[in-house]
Amino acid sequence: MLESLKIVGTQVFILFILIMLGFFGGKKKLMTKEGVRCINDIMLYFVTPCVIINAFQREYDSTMLHNLLLSILAALISHVICYIAGFLFIHDKEEAAKRTKRFAIAYSNCGFMALPLLDALLGSEGVFYGAGYLCVFNILVWSYGQYTIGKGKEGFEIKKAFLNPGVIASVIGFIFFITSFELPLLIIEPIKYLAALNTPVPMLIIGYTISSFALKEQLRIKGEIVSISLRLIVCPMALLGILYLMGIRGTLLVASIVSASAPVAAISTMFSIKYDGDVRLASKMVAVSSLFSIITMTLIVGFTRYIA
Repeated sequence: MLESLKIVGTQVFILFILIMLGFFGGKKKLMTKEGVRCINDIMLYFVTPCVIINAFQREYDSTMLHNLLLSILAALISHVICYIAGFLFIHDKEEAAKRTKRFAIAYSNCGFMALPLLDALLGSEGVFYGAGYLCVFNILVWSYGQYTIGKGKEGFEIKKAFLNPGVIASVIGFIFFITSFELPLLIIEPIKYLAALNTPVPMLIIGYTISSFALKEQLRIKGEIVSISLRLIVCPMALLGILYLMGIRGTLLVASIVSASAPVAAISTMFSIKYDGDVRLASKMVAVSSLFSIITMTLIVGFTRYIA
């Protein structure tokens, strides 16, 4: 158990150092809001798709296909748990705050936070299963997620649920995998170079987000403690229990829990801006949950590795 915690803690602490560099960059004005927004778009449209496609560049294996389908099932179960938790425990009188909190509980940072940790802990196989989780996340966040935070049909764009970088890359990668198609060197090498940015750059972005709040305000989380606890502890542990009872073990179990235990997705802030949600609350929850996840992910993922 202690060895598992040490391994996970070491990797999380490495990511924490990168987050602190982003925090320093934000405080010293070395990073700007517009600059971070541009970098975020680069991550969304270039880096993350390259990470997914690179993870699928492997010879077809029926066992891995079976596990990939199980990772998709795990992702669906995870989101259903979060949806139920949000409806059961979040009843703010202010509509914007209620929608924002429910959204924050449902959608984890399974791309920017989870994929780098999966790569560090489990290598390309972990990223492979993480891509399955990410595909489900993208479909749901661009459909039901928009519906939730957009107060109904005005936030629902079904086309974006399937025509977004994460899902498109997953489909392309899946086709490559089942056909054992290998990209030529001139194509795969640039993809690998871009994929390598997935560890440091998202951490810098998270650090910058945290730097935008005063420390006192970050620690004033009485109104958000339930939402953050559900996102970081309750929902991941519930998923762990269900998957364990289903007999899922090993790399697949760890990969699913890493994705499910990640902090609030950064896209919650972007959607809040677009659909008149509580932008300040969304930003705060991203920042605070990212800080606390350094502890919670270490403990939960370490425990998962121990029992897996």
